[in-house]
Amino acid sequence: MSESSVIQVSNLKKVYGKTVAVDNVSFEVKKGEIFGFLGPNGAGKTTTIRMLTGVILPDEGEAKILGIDIKEDPISVKKIMGVVPEVCNVYVDLSSWDNMILTGKIYGVKRKEREEKAEELLKKFGLWERKDEKTRKFSKGMKQRLILAMSLIHEPKILFLDEPTSGLDVQSTRMIRKIIEELRLKGKTIFLTTHNIEEANLLCDRIAIINKGKIVAIDSPEKLKSTFKRMQSVEVAFDRIPEDIRWLHSIPYVNECKKLGDKFRVYTKDPDSLIKELVNFAEKNNLKFISLNTLGPSLEDVFVALTEKVEAKYHE
Repeated sequence: MSESSVIQVSNLKKVYGKTVAVDNVSFEVKKGEIFGFLGPNGAGKTTTIRMLTGVILPDEGEAKILGIDIKEDPISVKKIMGVVPEVCNVYVDLSSWDNMILTGKIYGVKRKEREEKAEELLKKFGLWERKDEKTRKFSKGMKQRLILAMSLIHEPKILFLDEPTSGLDVQSTRMIRKIIEELRLKGKTIFLTTHNIEEANLLCDRIAIINKGKIVAIDSPEKLKSTFKRMQSVEVAFDRIPEDIRWLHSIPYVNECKKLGDKFRVYTKDPDSLIKELVNFAEKNNLKFISLNTLGPSLEDVFVALTEKVEAKYHE
């Protein structure tokens, strides 16, 4: 493991009965990076983050946060991290101000500092004007913004975010993403689990994909995409939908074809030859191009390919 790593995980394992939720997982997270942790439902994402944040103990393996072993000294580890859990856990009978102050007290932040920090964060997250209202009245987006603000009141060195934008409105999602980017610029290390693959593509320096409790890939989004050149595609829209779209499937250069709204996405290893065939097709059927774009593999394509590969192996 590198000396620049702030999270070091080696052969981490968690078993529930006969189910291996996390199966000998190893990875490292470097200082100042946003590390994405992706996987389908039940893949082991939340179990891993719960072990790393000291909520549950691993059955085997080792995990260190800034050199501190989570099993040997969980209290010290919790003091240096901020956590936004998958299920929002604000105190609904308290105001947003009182939630902030209480969190500051729990982390040992001095009175003047926690009051100044609470005001700064509530203003930053657009909650200051409603600071005295009980949070029971808050929308899901407001509660999620508040829990993120609470996680930052003690200036943590590492932030664990478990599905921070799940189910939120566009405004709250954009605000949270913007703040995550600002935190990265300030040198914070962020461990992010998300179902939103495009979000991971936009935010993350590196990504780990987990399925059936095992890591199936770790790399930067672009490097992951570059390993799947066969998943290049051409996206095309005509002025009208051709009567017989089966022809698209019959072109020798087509691996797969999908209809997406008024467009077609055609996967190929040879975009140049495919485009020439599409031109012939358009002329033959008296069609006009509305748009024609060549696309590299998306992170979603990579994610689906890797997880399907594991599923197929699992069911052999």
